[in-house]
Amino acid sequence: MISFSIIAALACMRIERVIVSTDSPEIARIAKIYGAEVPFMRPPELSSDKSPAIDYVSHAFKIVEETDNYKPDLMVMLLPTTPLRETHLIDQAITLVNESPNATGLRSVHELSEPPQKMMAIEGGYLTGFFPNDPRPEYFNLPRQLFPTAYHPNGYVEIVRRDILLDQGTLYGSRILGFITPFSVEVDAPEDFDYLEYVTERNPHPLIKKLGHTMKTRDQI
Repeated sequence: MISFSIIAALACMRIERVIVSTDSPEIARIAKIYGAEVPFMRPPELSSDKSPAIDYVSHAFKIVEETDNYKPDLMVMLLPTTPLRETHLIDQAITLVNESPNATGLRSVHELSEPPQKMMAIEGGYLTGFFPNDPRPEYFNLPRQLFPTAYHPNGYVEIVRRDILLDQGTLYGSRILGFITPFSVEVDAPEDFDYLEYVTERNPHPLIKKLGHTMKTRDQI
């Protein structure tokens, strides 16, 4: 999974270094095979499923500054759970942040087929809406076209400004650019991976070809 993010990052014109933060020796080994740097190992206390992203991002900024005196203005995060990307869109996102001085960060999103107002919770065995202050009776039964378009953050590309993180103690700040991408398959469960395989079989992605070429080249070295 992580190889897709590495290959995409290496192909981007506007990314200087490709660094993987992990606590896993196996992931570190794989990352190096595909051309990424692993200059440090992430501490176990920052590596659980419940570890906030701001903690391991701050750790990465701190370590590369201490060891390499490297102080990048931006960190471009490509989450391994969103493997299929177009590299030119990543470069576009970086350009957009650089040309938007008032923006404090960027997150990629894709449009949802239904807004959150149509979703339900269960309380005491009964369905209930998430927006009890909506004055319209049974608002959750209204046509989706009556609600604002909703977007889902998808991990395609996320950009953190170093100065915002250090000065404000927040990951993206208060003025986050929304970067709209095509629908992206996110792999968070085994069935998601099955769907990813189905999608790539029907529509082969350029990254898969590039991945195969990279492995062939490295096998020959």
